[in-house]
Amino acid sequence: MPLRQRLSTAASRAQTERPLTADVALDWSRRLADSELQRKTLDYAFGGFDQIRKRPSYFEYTTGMVMQAYDELNLVAPDARYAEAVEAVMGSFVNDDGSINGYVQEKYNIDSVRAGTMLLRMYERNEKQNYRIAADHLYAQLEQHPRTSAGAFWHKKIYPNQVWLDGVYMGIPFLAHYEQLMHEDPKVDELLAEFKLVNEILKDPDTGLFYHAWDERRQQVWADRETGLSGYHWARGMGWLAMALVDVLDFIPQENIEEREYLQKMITDIAAVIEKYQDPDTGTWWQVIDMPGERANYRESTASTMFTYFFAKALNQGYLPRERYLETAKKAYQGLLDEFVQVHADGTISITDMCQVAGLGFGRDGSYEYYMSEPIYDDDPKGTAPFITSGVEMYKLLKSQG
Repeated sequence: MPLRQRLSTAASRAQTERPLTADVALDWSRRLADSELQRKTLDYAFGGFDQIRKRPSYFEYTTGMVMQAYDELNLVAPDARYAEAVEAVMGSFVNDDGSINGYVQEKYNIDSVRAGTMLLRMYERNEKQNYRIAADHLYAQLEQHPRTSAGAFWHKKIYPNQVWLDGVYMGIPFLAHYEQLMHEDPKVDELLAEFKLVNEILKDPDTGLFYHAWDERRQQVWADRETGLSGYHWARGMGWLAMALVDVLDFIPQENIEEREYLQKMITDIAAVIEKYQDPDTGTWWQVIDMPGERANYRESTASTMFTYFFAKALNQGYLPRERYLETAKKAYQGLLDEFVQVHADGTISITDMCQVAGLGFGRDGSYEYYMSEPIYDDDPKGTAPFITSGVEMYKLLKSQG
């Protein structure tokens, strides 16, 4: 076992070995949500301090992810504290005129758009016009966002001509929800085009795995001079893509049969690939997904939570057959509990073994050594949010089993 791979404490392992039921899954989501409320959730508000990155909090994707996780949990286990946290944090960013504190459209950062999914939910419920105007600002960014020659969004203005798997999750679910909510005749062709480009260019035809990124100009140090592709299959990159697939379909109208069938085919294909690379001993996934046991590689929790969410939600929505993937989902969720949950003496819990970040560019060369060099954290929102939502989806899944 790699040196950096943490083991659950005896106390943690004893608590996570309860038989897996719907109520157990929901309880773990509650426990992490409550633990994070105690630690730092309200610090994500504008003017707070990001304890992970050691900088002031601002409007970004992790804020939206965490607040949506609390919202999803509140829908199945209502708690005034969860609803109040969502309102307090998201409300801190949106001014009366709809301007967004800490947001600069001219940066054309696709990451910023992700937090808008929670703004759309809030507008849908309360019809406050400042939330709609704020969402309009994000939609305007996408309308003007720089793109590749095939029309896919650049990851950021400072990352020209580059498409990253991360960006599909950051921009496309918001765009799909906005179109469905705001337009009588939602446009879905642009949504499909983004997935098609990723599916046709970033997918390795031999393995079905996806490369982290693609540089259309073949200029970046990490880009192959012939294909423009990065060199490795980073698990969390595929996690972003997998979550985007199951989330986007929530907003594609049923009458758009061709588009829905294409996305459902992608879900079927990626499910088989992800399952193939699931660690047989633990049910989790490795940082570089297809290199288990390689020097310094480790089983990584953010990707594992994302894949668990993907399987559970896809099963709940009928995108995957239960007879084929139910045990895969259960094994994945149990793996989260056994490998990554740490129970503290005060009863709070943490999620361990999180790659903090793995970007490309500005000195980050996309080498195997790079993916192994990034700091490993506990309780990063990129893992806490999908842990909470994977528990919510497992609760729904197991409850439906009777």
